[in-house]
Amino acid sequence: MKISVEILAGVDVGSVSTNIVALSESGDIVFKYYVRTNGQPMDAVRFGFSRLREEHNDLTVLGIGTTGSGRQLAAVILGADIVKNEITAHGVAALREVKEVRTIFEIGGQDSKIIPIREGMVTDFAMNTVCAAGTGSFLDHQSERLGVPIERFGDLALQATTEVRIAGRCTVFAESDMIAKQQYGFSKADII
Repeated sequence: MKISVEILAGVDVGSVSTNIVALSESGDIVFKYYVRTNGQPMDAVRFGFSRLREEHNDLTVLGIGTTGSGRQLAAVILGADIVKNEITAHGVAALREVKEVRTIFEIGGQDSKIIPIREGMVTDFAMNTVCAAGTGSFLDHQSERLGVPIERFGDLALQATTEVRIAGRCTVFAESDMIAKQQYGFSKADII
């Protein structure tokens, strides 16, 4: 039986994935949805909200917030109450979960960011702007090339025993370095 629920919805429309979460008024997660954006961000948002309605047929949306690279368009389509950039969203979320957080590393599909936090506030940020090396899309591609699920990258990297230098300014050079390192016999863990 489906029950009536009042929610606050958050929508993160990124270049690689679209994420939707619905919270009850008390802050409990009542719905979460992840889908590949596949170049169709609004289709991903519409489909995600249709799934939300399937799970909660008697739904009252109290408010919607959007973030991510597609936040402005999503806000217009959804009639969002608030639109925030990812840096602010990451900062607020990290501080809510870990009060003493000092640094956030965010690896997105098209860029990566470092966000320092001091005294409970985002104080600055830096992001790659030259190339996609080190972004989620690059890592996703390397995951496929190496035959290692992306979910295993972190654990595998912690098993590394040898430092391997990989070019980090350009995806073409980084991939060439990774292939060469494999040919020299370095393990996948060391390369990752």
